Amino acid sequence: MSDRVALPDQVRYHAKWVLPITAPAIENGTVIVEGEKIVWVGPRHHAPPNGGNVRGNVRDDELGDAILLPGLVNTHTHLDLTVMRGLLEGLSFFPWIRTLTAARTDVLNSTTLLDSARLGVIEGLQHGITTYADTAPDPAGFDAMRELGVRGIFYHETFGPDPEQCDRAVDDLRRTIRALRPNASPLVGLGVSPHAPYSVSDELFTAVAKLAVELQLPLATHIAESEEEQSLVVDGDGAFAAFLNGRNIPVHPRGRSPIAMLERCGVLSPRTLLIHAVRTDATDRATIAAHGCGVAHCPASNAKLGHGIAPLAAMLEAGIHVGLGSDSMASNNQMDLIAEGRLAMLAQRATAKRDDVLDARTMVEIATLGGAKALGLAGTIGSLEPGKAADLAAFTIPVGANPVYDPYDAVIWSMAGTPAVRVVVAGHERLRDGEVVGYDTTSILTRVTATAARLAAWKAQRSSRSSPSSDSATPR
Repeated sequence: MSDRVALPDQVRYHAKWVLPITAPAIENGTVIVEGEKIVWVGPRHHAPPNGGNVRGNVRDDELGDAILLPGLVNTHTHLDLTVMRGLLEGLSFFPWIRTLTAARTDVLNSTTLLDSARLGVIEGLQHGITTYADTAPDPAGFDAMRELGVRGIFYHETFGPDPEQCDRAVDDLRRTIRALRPNASPLVGLGVSPHAPYSVSDELFTAVAKLAVELQLPLATHIAESEEEQSLVVDGDGAFAAFLNGRNIPVHPRGRSPIAMLERCGVLSPRTLLIHAVRTDATDRATIAAHGCGVAHCPASNAKLGHGIAPLAAMLEAGIHVGLGSDSMASNNQMDLIAEGRLAMLAQRATAKRDDVLDARTMVEIATLGGAKALGLAGTIGSLEPGKAADLAAFTIPVGANPVYDPYDAVIWSMAGTPAVRVVVAGHERLRDGEVVGYDTTSILTRVTATAARLAAWKAQRSSRSSPSSDSATPR
């Protein structure tokens, strides 16, 4: 897919409902795009006639009985793990993460990881996602996002639970960023990611934070995710502690909480994305807010792996910028941010035992502008406003969502699983009527299916040899 396709001088998108996010919903609305930017948003009957002052190619895109909103922002993905959808079912977190690492090492390579990441982006486009915050130890997600013409940040992961690994890990990370940087673009940028407390020492957290400042890069890390991680950081105990001790890596309590540990290591800043943040208390939330960090809230993954329900409502009350994340397909099975928003609302209301916790408009905002704020991209995307990038997603209102009294309620409560009919990134149409424009999705799926068969065979052979908890793979 190439970005060099000539854009019409102006495209006028007309829909039954337009949701600007920063302004009230517009019934029978229009969004006008010139080149890569939005130039006008409002009621169709007020739209400048015949393209206003534009001379040249003007195209009207009649979306009909549809809801048009900003492109959805997925604040946490592992695109390269899409091929592992359904592979690791039934495993608790520690064996799950070790089996995942072993499967990646034993079966996958740069070619199969790239195809897996391509499939992840395709799935995201089909669900209206235009921006991806991807973390991985290889550039498959970076390459796939560039190839498919979407927007995103690729956070290159680094690992090293032993303090003695710190210098080498930082040197390797610096070299990788230097090699990738010539291919970064206004659409797809770079970041760094010290993976998680069970795979990164305090020394490496501190060093990567300093490197991020030096190279002017954003940073993302998995944090406050699980009971096992909490035990490791607070008590120096638990499954991860036992594993590290078995490798002669020293383990000791590292802080009052995982967030406190990150603060001590100098990781927290306005350019830091905290992934999960399930196990945070009021003190942690005040710390996150004070440092201006963003949070990627992944309700389906958190629930599926038994990690719990992140205090989303309390984070918003604390003034934290929160976006929705799907996490990997190995821990979620679908990349549908509307479904994530519905689940997040239900979980918060069930936990609080109140029906007035959050509302549908807030959840749609979290899936768009909230994610943009969490990633530091709110000046460019997240709302439909003149001057912002033309990142758009349109969904035909299904029969099961009618009648529509409020379009925000319709999106969250009735449209989970609804495929997008139109997706535009920086003015370029990336998906039309459910099909990725100019891209052979069938061949990608065929190759990923073949890789999945090899993974299934590997899993069967591994199960016949030993249980997942007895292997020697390194946690990621």
